[in-house]
Amino acid sequence: MALSSRASKLTSPDPSFNIILDNWHASSNPSGYVNLGVAENYLMHDSLSQHLHANLKVPTSAFTYGDFWKRGRTAIARFLSKHLHPIRPIEPDHVAVTSGCTSAVEHLAWAFADPGECILLGRPYYGAFPSDATLRTGTKLAFVDFGDDDPLGVNCVQRYEITLLEARARGEKVTGLLLCHPHNPLGRCYSRTVLIDLLKFCNKYKLHLISDEIYALSIFENKIDSDPPAEPFHSVLSIDPTGLIDPSLIHVLWGMSKDFGANGLRLGAIISQHNADLMTALGPAVLFTTISSLSEHVFANVLEDDAWVENYITENQRKLAEYYDYIANWAKKNDIVYAPGVNAGFFLWVDLGRSYLKHQDDIAANAIKPEDLDSVVMNVLLKHKVFLASGERFGSEKPGWFRIVFTHDKEYLEEGLRRIVAAVTTPESARN
Repeated sequence: MALSSRASKLTSPDPSFNIILDNWHASSNPSGYVNLGVAENYLMHDSLSQHLHANLKVPTSAFTYGDFWKRGRTAIARFLSKHLHPIRPIEPDHVAVTSGCTSAVEHLAWAFADPGECILLGRPYYGAFPSDATLRTGTKLAFVDFGDDDPLGVNCVQRYEITLLEARARGEKVTGLLLCHPHNPLGRCYSRTVLIDLLKFCNKYKLHLISDEIYALSIFENKIDSDPPAEPFHSVLSIDPTGLIDPSLIHVLWGMSKDFGANGLRLGAIISQHNADLMTALGPAVLFTTISSLSEHVFANVLEDDAWVENYITENQRKLAEYYDYIANWAKKNDIVYAPGVNAGFFLWVDLGRSYLKHQDDIAANAIKPEDLDSVVMNVLLKHKVFLASGERFGSEKPGWFRIVFTHDKEYLEEGLRRIVAAVTTPESARN
């Protein structure tokens, strides 16, 4: 039976799913893949598990449709008011609850752009943003190139404006700008100065600013490198919009997936404090991506436990710093170029293409076209049974860059890093 044209485009299976299912274990599956490609934080799972089990006590109200997540929205509003330091305290009515930030991005793309209209997205970007924003909405993305400029630096606004004006010249309407702040895959924060410039830019062109702040609390002290210097995290909600932007254009996303290491439990939130029409329109829309009453109960238990949360955040940030120290030193030891200045997230952005080419003979290296480098290195990595997210997936302007996720059990991480080094430092002539 024929599928819709929309569904027909998705009938080719993603081979990475099979890789993810064949996960390496030292004793039970030593021939499996080491997956350092998915942004998951395993470092605090034991702590979260203990809290969930100790406080589960599921009420019978969780077996019903409940009260439209009143408790969950209240808990999220209170928690984020404390930790994002907004100019105006977040109220429950400012929060729409979704099954993760994936669906939250889709909802806002649906709300802000009609089919064919554009949202600005800078390179490199979080690899799922394109499908999140466009797959079912008909929205288009206008990708922003930065060349030699820092994508998070003071010149980035000029680059956004160039892309917007080019889109307009083609007859395309641009309605929003999507940020990942802290940035994935670069692991850095936008400075307060740049955020203010972005707010002014969005106001000038009446663009909705969507700030995905899912890594807001996954920040840490970088003691390894300081060029560029690591910027502290400032939520866009912490900046007074007066004189900068119509506040109805400011929207923030947050979820439990990253800061609480709970990707699989699926809870995200859209926070918009000055746009009642948006929140009303999202009311029926979010029913398609609702969370269960059980999930709401579990997460409310966590967010309402102030003392436990403070200890959790402190310990998580300490471990993130420790593991970043470990992987940055690994990169230096193995002469692998990486993007420095990281102080947020779970990942290191590394130039494996350069390392791979350096270990080939001149004839083999010169035979590789720049546009093929990502796939060549990815194939070598997969032969060594290690999976990473490639720069091609993240819209990297430069070939050969990959994202390594370092928030794994040490034994698992060490095995993956060992395989990466073996993959990129072995000449092709020595593999046969």
